[in-house]
Amino acid sequence: MLLTENIKLALSSIKMNKMRSFLTMLGIIIGISSVIAITSIGASAEAVVSKEFQSFGMNNMYVYLNWEAVRDQPIQYADLILPEDIEALQARFPDDILYVAPSISASSETKVGRVRGKLGMTGVAADYNKFYHMEMIHGRMINQSDLDGKRDRIVIDEAASGYFFNKSDSVGETFTVTLNGESRDLTVVGVFRKEASLFDQLNTGESYTTYIPYSLLQTVDDSTSYLELYINGDKDQTQLGGEIVRYLARIKDKVPEFYRFESAEVQMDMINSVLGTLSIAIGAIAAISLVVGGIGIMNIMLVSVTERTREIGIRKSLGARTKDILTQFLIESMILAAIGGMIGTLLGIGIAAIGMGIAGVALIIDPMMILLAVGFSAVVGMFFGLYPARKAARLDPIEALRYE
Repeated sequence: MLLTENIKLALSSIKMNKMRSFLTMLGIIIGISSVIAITSIGASAEAVVSKEFQSFGMNNMYVYLNWEAVRDQPIQYADLILPEDIEALQARFPDDILYVAPSISASSETKVGRVRGKLGMTGVAADYNKFYHMEMIHGRMINQSDLDGKRDRIVIDEAASGYFFNKSDSVGETFTVTLNGESRDLTVVGVFRKEASLFDQLNTGESYTTYIPYSLLQTVDDSTSYLELYINGDKDQTQLGGEIVRYLARIKDKVPEFYRFESAEVQMDMINSVLGTLSIAIGAIAAISLVVGGIGIMNIMLVSVTERTREIGIRKSLGARTKDILTQFLIESMILAAIGGMIGTLLGIGIAAIGMGIAGVALIIDPMMILLAVGFSAVVGMFFGLYPARKAARLDPIEALRYE
């Protein structure tokens, strides 16, 4: 009953001084809204990164020469990754390496009739589409016969088909491109569709993504310094990557550090870690305004104690205990902070929603963060309201009644 009465008194006091109460809450509102907006934007960005990596292939991995370890020594042909090394890896890890091919690419200007454009050609092995979330809408993907015979074959995306040939199904059409300084006519054997990802948007060049047999891109020999793998998703990528490079180093008679690996999962964790650290750092800076808001609450509560000295004296003379006065002013400061926290939360969510809407990204809101923000603001109110409340509770009732 007494708690309800204190809450009513606190709300009545806040209503009587609306502008002053709002200005007091402003620091809390700014601090909470900033923290909510920053953490929500950070969580949304992490979700986008995770989605893009999953779209690209979470089990994607690259194995390559450790250039830092070999920069002071000449690279021998035997140090490079050869076809027999790839076969040895597949034989050693038959259930863990699901796809492997030299990581090699090229680009070329092309012209079809009067239409000019640029093709970004990635060399792939057979059945590449089975591991990288793409839909073959016409024709087929590069197969083993294309690789073994170094056939002039190409798989293009739906956008390229529409741009160059003004139709979705362009299987059988040809592109004239330049590969390794040689002009070649590549026949379209397939058209794929793939949802545009962040990685595609980061590609500033106006080229269309296409796939050709990696054997077409190899020049003098079949060696490579980079391998692209798609590995078993049930295994720990870091552990499996370490096993692969150690085995490769052993069959090449090299120290384990001679080759390195980099996995999509590790890259995603690194990016999310950076985003999380930035969010925490910026959020901590924004939270400074909460301290400023708390000082504002302390200041206004001290003023309130001075203004209501006679009221305190009357309440004490009518039997109010010291702890009752203390509770009254503590509740008032906590309500002041909690209201500011709720307004700040709504404002923060609104700012984050507008920002993510402009960026075209789905907003992620952590309910626990909202509860934490409102609860923390109430704690701030209690902490900074404690001194004014104690000052009010310790007033001598006789001196308070004499106060003018």
